[in-house]
Amino acid sequence: MQCRNCGAEIADKALICYRCGTPTTEAKYQPAEVRSRRRPAGLLWVVIVIVALALAAAYFLHLLG
Repeated sequence: MQCRNCGAEIADKALICYRCGTPTTEAKYQPAEVRSRRRPAGLLWVVIVIVALALAAAYFLHLLG
């Protein structure tokens, strides 16, 4: 069999060409699509603000106490 890309002579049962790496057949399965699990950026800012307010409140309560 000949490679369809570079024309090198390769074994009949070869999965890829040893010279150029081209697959000899089409893939049976395609890789699964990766879904991003990103959270909205707004949520991060809300959490940062809440933590900052809680720390500021604790600091001022400590000064008054």
